[in-house]
Amino acid sequence: MSELMKRKLYDPEAPNASTGIINGRSSNVLNWDDTRFKWAYSLYKTMLANFWTPFEINMSNDIKQYKNELTEKERDTFNKIIGLLAFLDSIQTDYSHRIADFLTDSSLSALMTVLSFQEVVHNQSYSYVLSSVTTKQKQDEIFEYWKHDPVLRERNDFIVNGYQKFVDNPTTQTFLESIVYDVILEGLNFYSGFAFFYNLARNQKMVGTSTMINYINRDEHQHVRLFAEIFKETLKENPQYDTPELEKFAIETFQKAAELEINWGRYIIGNDIQGILMSDLEDYIQFMANLQIRKLGFETKPFPEAPTKNPLKWIKAYQDVNMGKSDFFEQKSRQYTKVTDENGFDEL
Repeated sequence: MSELMKRKLYDPEAPNASTGIINGRSSNVLNWDDTRFKWAYSLYKTMLANFWTPFEINMSNDIKQYKNELTEKERDTFNKIIGLLAFLDSIQTDYSHRIADFLTDSSLSALMTVLSFQEVVHNQSYSYVLSSVTTKQKQDEIFEYWKHDPVLRERNDFIVNGYQKFVDNPTTQTFLESIVYDVILEGLNFYSGFAFFYNLARNQKMVGTSTMINYINRDEHQHVRLFAEIFKETLKENPQYDTPELEKFAIETFQKAAELEINWGRYIIGNDIQGILMSDLEDYIQFMANLQIRKLGFETKPFPEAPTKNPLKWIKAYQDVNMGKSDFFEQKSRQYTKVTDENGFDEL
């Protein structure tokens, strides 16, 4: 397996537009009008246009509802999901820096910088939510969940071990495999948790938190797009790695990830959260696994028997990644777009 070379700080003899996505040459000077990948600038503009901060979001109603209107089960699930998300975005911030070192093209390195910044904002938003609704002592406890909760630890270790193989041995093969894990993290591991928050919102509970989750969801959608583009471009430039073995690895990794995500869903949601049936959530996770693996360019579905239409039909109104912002300084209960045939649910 070919080792990866880190991008040079600068190379006066190389062009601004890189000669390859990895193991190429580039001056490392960024000229958005002279980049190797034409999709990079449009993605940069989209990510920049999505800029937001947690401080925009009015949490006054959430503070009251967390204490007075959530059931004990809802509060416990709320805390555990926030603990999960805080762990995932912390690790993702570091991973995106590690992988950026090996991207030859300066525009892709720049995109990773934007992505890393957004992950920092996401992580800070969880602190913002918890500092709004609970005590500092409880917040610290929630941020420690990932160390001690066995169900949470199992699913987190699965992702981190996949990343660690690349960190310890950066080759083209481990680079590609780590991106499979990344798309699982950003395109699958968040989604049962997101469903919980959106379900609260449709019952007019914790709408401020749900708004924040929607913005995070929108960012993660673009992050999956970026990593999927990098994955496909790498295979295009290095076709010797586009093998049945890689596809088999991706399918089996998505299958295992979905299994862990379903176990996590049973653990935190089960049949105790009104509005979410566990059978629907399981179908949704398998549906999302099939959807996300296609973005990497694979046609084989990890779950061929899974629904081809989103089984959580109501979620589309809350998960619209193209939504605009409202004035959060005068925020009222959100009015979500009614689902119609024109803006219908994702299909495979």
